[in-house]
Amino acid sequence: MPWSSDQGGPRNQNNNPWGQPGGPWGQGPAGQPPDLEEMLRRSQEGLKQILPSGFGGRGFAILVLVAVLAWLLSGLYTVGPNEIGLNLIFGKYMGKTQAGLNYNLPGPIGSVLKLAVTDRNITDVGFREESGIVDGRRRGSPSAPRGPEAPEESLMLTGDENIADVKFRVIWQIDPSKPEDYAFNVANQAGTVKAVAESAMREIVGQTQIQKILTADRKLIEPASQALMQKVLDEYHAGVLVLQVLLLSVDPPQQVIAAFRDVTAAQQDLQRLGNEAEAYANRVVPEARGGAARILQEAEAYREQIVAEARGQASRFEQIYAQYKNAPTITRQRLYIETMERVLGGAEKVILDDPSKGGANVTPFVPLPAFAPFQGGRK
Repeated sequence: MPWSSDQGGPRNQNNNPWGQPGGPWGQGPAGQPPDLEEMLRRSQEGLKQILPSGFGGRGFAILVLVAVLAWLLSGLYTVGPNEIGLNLIFGKYMGKTQAGLNYNLPGPIGSVLKLAVTDRNITDVGFREESGIVDGRRRGSPSAPRGPEAPEESLMLTGDENIADVKFRVIWQIDPSKPEDYAFNVANQAGTVKAVAESAMREIVGQTQIQKILTADRKLIEPASQALMQKVLDEYHAGVLVLQVLLLSVDPPQQVIAAFRDVTAAQQDLQRLGNEAEAYANRVVPEARGGAARILQEAEAYREQIVAEARGQASRFEQIYAQYKNAPTITRQRLYIETMERVLGGAEKVILDDPSKGGANVTPFVPLPAFAPFQGGRK
């Protein structure tokens, strides 16, 4: 045998390569390596002591079979209700498993990668949370920005060549329908989501004027940036679902924030005065239109009245003329009497008898109606 202790060989018996007397198995004199045959012999003796007598090739096969079965059973694993398992064989993706008890070949042949697909992750852009961040992700509920700022992320150029300080938060999760894309297509998933979020927000802000960003268009930026982020991540096959984008703060840079506030206040005053003027116009115009309509109706009524009176007078004249033709004398006398009645009916008058026709002399008298206001006491 090449490694027999009583034969020569390539080794020096006085030089132990293990560096310790007797070797790691304690065999041979000091400075000699262990004897492999002796090691095998002692191992067999140890097994014979452990196993029952008569253990031969069949028993060894049973022992191997039991070991293989134990190894195969070690491939059982459980997947949590919020997880999806990815089965790998020699590192190659073979399929995914749902929650519950599942099986895959154990290592070193197979392995399982479990992903929490229902957990929501939070990525902040423009500032750093002081706690709870791991690899750019933070679990929890969205809130106002806290912690140190990151101006290299938050300062963005607007469509009218101004600068806006935009801090926002992205809430996302692993796509349950494509967890294999999340696991294998992107190396740094959280970093990719953050880079895509910043790029999408810069594109949206770069197409919008700063005044609209600060006022009316804030609620339009959130869904637009979310849709753009989802589109880019789908093109990357990143296996990520963007659930929500929240604009936490949008402000001008600190150096010019006072001037922007003055401009905003002036614009608010302009809008307020415009609303007041519009309200005054809405009140005055209907009143003027109502007055004009009233005047037109009064004029129309007056016209109808005059026309009706004129037609009545014309009809009356025609009737009188018809009677005049039948009896001219009587009609003239009647017209005279009616005219005198209409003229003198409301006037104060004194009737005198004509002395030449035998009337008695009339004694002068003071007209009593002239003193009527003084009756009942002194003035």
